[in-house]
Amino acid sequence: MTHFGILCPAAIGHLNPMCALGRELQRRGHRVTLFQEPEIESKVKTVGLEFQEIGAAEFPPGRIAQIYKKLGENSGQTALRLVISFLLQETMMHFRALPEALKGAGVEALVVDQTTRAGGTIADFLDIPFVTVCNALLINKEEGVPPYMTHWSYNTAWWAHLRNRVGNFLLDRLSQSIWEIIVKQRRQWNLPTFTRREEADSTLAQICQLPAEFDFPRVKLPEWFHYTGPLQDPSGQEPISFPSLSFPFEKLTGQPLIYAALGTLQNRKPEIFQCIAEACVGLDVQLVISLGNPDSQESGFDLPGSPIVVPFAPQQQLIQTAALTITHAGMNTTLAALSSGVPLVAIPITSEQPGIAARLARTGAGEVVRLSELNVPKLRVAIGRVLTEKSYKQNAFRLQQAIRLAGGVNRAADITEEAIATLKPVLAQR
Repeated sequence: MTHFGILCPAAIGHLNPMCALGRELQRRGHRVTLFQEPEIESKVKTVGLEFQEIGAAEFPPGRIAQIYKKLGENSGQTALRLVISFLLQETMMHFRALPEALKGAGVEALVVDQTTRAGGTIADFLDIPFVTVCNALLINKEEGVPPYMTHWSYNTAWWAHLRNRVGNFLLDRLSQSIWEIIVKQRRQWNLPTFTRREEADSTLAQICQLPAEFDFPRVKLPEWFHYTGPLQDPSGQEPISFPSLSFPFEKLTGQPLIYAALGTLQNRKPEIFQCIAEACVGLDVQLVISLGNPDSQESGFDLPGSPIVVPFAPQQQLIQTAALTITHAGMNTTLAALSSGVPLVAIPITSEQPGIAARLARTGAGEVVRLSELNVPKLRVAIGRVLTEKSYKQNAFRLQQAIRLAGGVNRAADITEEAIATLKPVLAQR
């Protein structure tokens, strides 16, 4: 048995896949502890993993909700800068609080979200092994692949390679503050200096929620990189649920269902929900909108067409019966739809969402409407096309089959166990 610690951002889109992996490791007899800010405890109390509070000084209860509210009200570069600012604060807190917390809990190995950039350095400092998990779009850079936060399509032309290099340089500049903190901390702890940002990821195993067929072609991934498909709980339910929020299944009419959600971060954009509702008026469909905010007191907006609007929905259950999913191109909603063979219409807002949308368009499993071009006629055309043209459903089904073959959370747990097992004899001799 190994005592695993889980490190990831305090967002449901990251917590759900990490908790699914944690629960699978727990089912196999391992001990698993989630290290998170205090206000997250109430959200994960039904997950069944051990919880240890960190960062109460920097993130007292309510602070993360304030950050996410501000993030949800913005888009594009502004929202991306807010994300980087939050990750910088979290990185500094991790360096301060995690070493003692992990030692005190007796953690023997870490499972680290790829966006939790302090994780690898903390593991090196404590001399314990760690595995990297790409819950969002993988940030592994190579010249032939567009930067993750761009809408750029894959292209092998020389100018596209140059464009990608410039984009990656600008992205590095945006996140330079986080990198400088990591470099400084490694120097203070007398750890080997990183020469490339990719060195912050595990050299034992890197696990990615994508099926390989959904990603752009790559030639420079390390041999210990694994596309496993989505980390979903075998029950089919999201680990983080809110039993007090019931969904009115009795209101479903049997018409083709469109499920629309903007995730749990970029969800405070009522004008997008308004546009979605107007675009569905007159279609022989029933629209369900999840506001993505379980703490919301609103029962919905005054939207045309009388859609069902709820603060938070049982997403996977609804997607399984949907004809179409409308999404911000968040990783978990996109993979949930493709896991059920459901095509999508994507309206990417910020961060890695344009990159996920670009991959969706390339696979032919959906349509993309850029936020800067969003209007009711354009969205209605995209919805109608995806609902009526068979190729979208066929391509979604093809990706569904790829996801099933990728192995999912069981394969991810196998990889994690095997990676840590290779070092256990060495660690036991120290």
